[in-house]
Amino acid sequence: MIRSDQILQTVGMIQNENLDVRTITMGINLLDCRHPSADVCCRKIVAKIERCAGALVETCNAVSTEFGLPIVNKRLAVSPVADIAAGLDRDGFVAVARALDQAARSVNVDFVGGYSAQVQKGASAADTRLIETLAEALTTTSKVCASINVASSRAGINMDIVGRLGHVLLEMAAASADQDGFACAKLVIFANQPEDNPFMAGAYHGHGEPETVLNVGVSGPGVVARALERLIAHEGAENLDLDDLAEEIKQTSCRVTRCGELIGREVARRMQTRFGVVDLSLAPTPKVGDSVGEILQILGLDAVGAPGSTACVALLNDAVKKGGAFASQNVGGLSGAFIPVCEDATLSAAAERGELSLEKLEAMTAVCSVGLDMVALPGDTPAETLSALIADEMAIGMINRKTTAVRFIPVPNKKAGDRVEFGGLFGGSTIMPVPNVGKSARFIRFGGRIPAPIHSLNN
Repeated sequence: MIRSDQILQTVGMIQNENLDVRTITMGINLLDCRHPSADVCCRKIVAKIERCAGALVETCNAVSTEFGLPIVNKRLAVSPVADIAAGLDRDGFVAVARALDQAARSVNVDFVGGYSAQVQKGASAADTRLIETLAEALTTTSKVCASINVASSRAGINMDIVGRLGHVLLEMAAASADQDGFACAKLVIFANQPEDNPFMAGAYHGHGEPETVLNVGVSGPGVVARALERLIAHEGAENLDLDDLAEEIKQTSCRVTRCGELIGREVARRMQTRFGVVDLSLAPTPKVGDSVGEILQILGLDAVGAPGSTACVALLNDAVKKGGAFASQNVGGLSGAFIPVCEDATLSAAAERGELSLEKLEAMTAVCSVGLDMVALPGDTPAETLSALIADEMAIGMINRKTTAVRFIPVPNKKAGDRVEFGGLFGGSTIMPVPNVGKSARFIRFGGRIPAPIHSLNN
């Protein structure tokens, strides 16, 4: 039964609490665009994207206006380019990246994800070529995003690729030094990467997906924060416990998810494509009042990074998932709480004050939705240290059978404590210090593979 008070609450969420559909992402299978000629392959890619997604932005805008709910980003996710461009040379891979960029501009979407490879157990020649072209592909395009899955709970961790990616990050940072290494913000390194994630930079169109599909990412950190504040003001903090706070988060997440699915299904219907999933992740923005860190403070932390921070994130993540799962049978993607330092004003401030360290942030990623996301590091951090940090995060995902990811930005010519600003949704942050720099090199140089844990044998 639809109640008038719930309708009014939802209207208030939109008007006053930063409720929005953060992204509608259309997934498109481009495997039929493969061709031994790079020119032909690129033409087929542009033509298919224009044919499938030409009306996406116009349709999203129409639905947003009709329903009164903002749709902030319109994006595309395509089949892994390592598969599409297999057999092409280095120049061919870069040409495909530029074709994706051209197509994204043609249909007026914000980003296109899928310059990607799945290398958790080993890398093909095409996978290796894609990784070697990451710096050129991401610095000569504006809308293309990349992801590399280097680990899984079934396969273990590909340490050869992890070791290479530390060097690749430094190459990308140097190639975009005039933008403080911004190219690195368009690359995510994953363990257990989902095939239906609508959020960038880690979106790609997985092999198990339909020909085209529409996935929705909803977000409401501000909505959850205001709901908790109202509950505490009405009931009094002394009369509440963590069960009560978790229940409020769960109910709020349920309403947010229903809004997102309503919008997503309507856009999918008008686009005559399949509706996929709702990713109900709490994805913050640099905007004040739209912060996951603020929720942690309302839940009782005087400093994000203080003892109890990991437990607090676990409570939040669990309540968000339960609320979303009740609201929809189509929850997917990442679905939980994002803690991207640069993109969250409260987390960024905690890092600047020294309250949030890299080690504590890593601990929090064991129970959050993604991982070490949008973390700015000193530009002189050695490649092996970057690889070791990646390996640590991949191990958390592999052992816990969850998605974890790394999006590091080593900022050229800047050191720990300096400030970096990327602008827009990417935000900015104090550059975080890295402990024990240079003391992991021998471990990384061994290479090889960290085997999957014993619980991977669960057939």
